[in-house]
Amino acid sequence: MAILVSESTRIIIQGFTGKIGTFHAQDMIHYGSNIVGGVTPGKGGQRHLDLPVFNTVKEAVEKVGAEASIVFVPPAFAADSIMEAADAGIKYCVAITDGIPTQDMMTVKNFLRRFPVQERMVLTGPNCAGTISPGRAMLGIMPGHIYIQGNVGIVGRSGTLGYEAADQMRLLGIGISTSVGIGGDPIIGSSHRDILEKFEEDTETKVVIMIGEIGGPQEVEAGIFAKEHMSKPLIAYIAGLTAPQGRRMGHAGAIISAAGESAAEKVAMLQELGITICPTPAAMGDTVAAVLARM
Repeated sequence: MAILVSESTRIIIQGFTGKIGTFHAQDMIHYGSNIVGGVTPGKGGQRHLDLPVFNTVKEAVEKVGAEASIVFVPPAFAADSIMEAADAGIKYCVAITDGIPTQDMMTVKNFLRRFPVQERMVLTGPNCAGTISPGRAMLGIMPGHIYIQGNVGIVGRSGTLGYEAADQMRLLGIGISTSVGIGGDPIIGSSHRDILEKFEEDTETKVVIMIGEIGGPQEVEAGIFAKEHMSKPLIAYIAGLTAPQGRRMGHAGAIISAAGESAAEKVAMLQELGITICPTPAAMGDTVAAVLARM
């Protein structure tokens, strides 16, 4: 099985007819994802890439049974698009958009809390690469050809480091069950811990690598969860060992603002929890291979 998406997941694209939405829609269709249409307000009733265009997500859910969506909407309107997806009954939403105002994401998080937990839409992103279950479905912007099917789960804040991990493993003949980009913004839909819960429940995933960075407490929170609740080995790579205090490094959420948020502090805390640490980005594949060899 796969977490979050599979070959049968009915996917729509919000911002379907725009330049970016069109480009990545073609890539996902070529990969084999089950794209059933898209949403562009004001263009409902048209066809694009030989698929139906709808004015609203609700219409897409009603007419083509959409279950998942991916958001390619400009930052000023992206939060409304995410909330529209949740309100329409979408089960899983990937927000690719970078630069959504923090206040808007606070509104999104509060909106999602109105739904009962069992009915609440799962959101990953914003500012993420998406999710891929190799050989089944790609709901994102990653280079699909570097992922081979296997039993290692990837969860990370950095899309490019996720690609690097997958490619290193591919060269070693190690495959991926699902790779999830959670995004690098200060406020995101799902944490490392949220995704680790899903990997723990997935019978196909045997090992998980968590790719984190400076800023925020969530990698350590995920480590605590892994120690207390996971039966599967967790490997962690934390980027930013040389990042200075108070300097933002790439992602909006990657800024050391409190004790325990530097890479060195996170690594030390994770080691105390018994988590296997990958020392450098170049060693991600070899570290996973070593853990698999011990199983």
